[in-house]
Amino acid sequence: MVEVIVFAEGHTEEQFIKRLVAPALRHLQVFVKPQLLNTSQDARGGAINFDRLKFNARNTLRQKPDAILTTFVDLYALDTSFPAYEEAKTKQNLDDRLNCLRTALHEAVVDYVGCRPERFIPHIQPYEFEGLLFSDPHALAGTEPGWDRSEGALVKVRAAFETPEHINDGYETKPSRRLEKLLQPGYKKTRHGPLAAERISLAAMERECPHFCYWLGRLRALQGV
Repeated sequence: MVEVIVFAEGHTEEQFIKRLVAPALRHLQVFVKPQLLNTSQDARGGAINFDRLKFNARNTLRQKPDAILTTFVDLYALDTSFPAYEEAKTKQNLDDRLNCLRTALHEAVVDYVGCRPERFIPHIQPYEFEGLLFSDPHALAGTEPGWDRSEGALVKVRAAFETPEHINDGYETKPSRRLEKLLQPGYKKTRHGPLAAERISLAAMERECPHFCYWLGRLRALQGV
């Protein structure tokens, strides 16, 4: 068996991992546990800067010498302190941008912590968690009574992009903002995010979202480690 700690960006991502990701991997003896980072003495979750991430990574990996650490943070509004942030901005292709960020993050964390490279699996989700919900607009529209009126608009958004992960990162065009504008009653992240994800299913997300699929594949590959 292997324990995997996931640094999650917020409470919605924490519930998503608890309710969908962890149960899907348990039969492989891969036990996934989300962890929110402290933002103050009394608060957890929210934007993660690199100093907070590397400090918590060092503490976690030293306290749990047999665990694997991974991340589940948004590409949208990624903190400018992340390694290779400026270099990644010059990449026009989404795959190239993410590869640049993941490689630099992996090198920086492993160097700072002094751990074996295989103990850290960086993942940055493009562009944010809500992008995954566009993997199945029909299922998404059935999450809340009244949302079915917006099904056509949701389908149209999805059809405009190569994958749900390409739904872009402007404030007015990021996935969560699109949901807030299209859905009535309004989309509430912490309430509707996990509910919609359960309706949509991990299988649909993996089928539609290659970067998310790649991350889950790496976690599955820990079976027997």
